Amino acid sequence: MARTAGRIALKRVYEPAHPDDGCRILVERLWPRGLTRSDAAIDLWAKEVAPSPALRKWFDHEPEKWAEFKRRYFVELRDNDEALAPIRAKLRAGPVSFVFASRETRFNNAVALKQFLEAEAKRD
Repeated sequence: MARTAGRIALKRVYEPAHPDDGCRILVERLWPRGLTRSDAAIDLWAKEVAPSPALRKWFDHEPEKWAEFKRRYFVELRDNDEALAPIRAKLRAGPVSFVFASRETRFNNAVALKQFLEAEAKRD
């Protein structure tokens, strides 16, 4: 059974929403500073899939910790199947955009979550 089928895009929450975004899923534990819910145009706030506060604080977007962050985060994700279910359902329905607040666009949990779900889809 394929768990995901749609494409996953990545987008900063501070960028304007676009129809091509598909379902906009905020993958942050905390609401982004300075944005109202209507400005953010979020369809689903999946805060339960964000890294644990301890992991997020340890990582601190330091590139040299990226590989270890992903390893630890993937363990958290594997133990959190219930929280991933709504995201998998949205992916089956069509394209989604993982929306994140970080200024760091290469080393953040949205990038890692995308990699996790794409690898999972390849195994199915």
